[in-house]
Amino acid sequence: MPKHSMRKLVTAVLAVILMLGFLLVDSSAQKRRRRRRSTAPRIENPAIYQPSPTDNANSSEDTGNKGDTNATRPAEAQDPVRVLSNQVDKLTDKITQMEESQRSLVDLERLSRAESRSAALRGELRDVQAKEADLEAKADQVEYDLKPENIERATAGYGTTHPEDVREQRRRQLENEKQRLRRQLDQLAISHTRLDEAIATSDAEIDRLHKKLDAAEQADIQNAKTKAQSGGATPPAPQPTPTPSPH
Repeated sequence: MPKHSMRKLVTAVLAVILMLGFLLVDSSAQKRRRRRRSTAPRIENPAIYQPSPTDNANSSEDTGNKGDTNATRPAEAQDPVRVLSNQVDKLTDKITQMEESQRSLVDLERLSRAESRSAALRGELRDVQAKEADLEAKADQVEYDLKPENIERATAGYGTTHPEDVREQRRRQLENEKQRLRRQLDQLAISHTRLDEAIATSDAEIDRLHKKLDAAEQADIQNAKTKAQSGGATPPAPQPTPTPSPH
């Protein structure tokens, strides 16, 4: 998946999560207000009541207990935005891991193609080397046949009154064959050089991809160790202090 598509997906998910969070907060606030209105008793012509010192003390302690209860509530329960932020962070981490995994898969595919290309190029190079060896052997034989004594020996069996013409014809044939073989060897030499350069480039790409994948693997191992250490070193959450009950 392209990087910009992943970013659009993250943006859309964040927007939906924030809207749901605000709607949940608003809905819960409206429910609490309705519950308070429905449960509040109607008092007609209430009598004036003077609280006693004992009631004031109990009321203060109850208020303190409620305050302590609110204080001991988790921070995420008191702050929905923080909960959404944590969810967004987790989602971003997952997307980052997906992108890294996708890049690793792409690098593995490139490595496989580069290795296949190197193998094919080396096969072509072996064919070129075999042809070069065969043509060089033929060229050496032509050079040997071009020696005057060998030309004379080869044309000795011809019954003719002009043996020099026969020898000259034999020499021209051998010279033409020599030139033909030389042109083929030059073309093979060009192919040989091209294949050597292509193999060197492919091998360099293979080495680069190997190093990149090894570095990514080492980074994953190090991240896993860091997460394990940080998770094991996390201090326990503080326990709320119990409030003494009034006597």
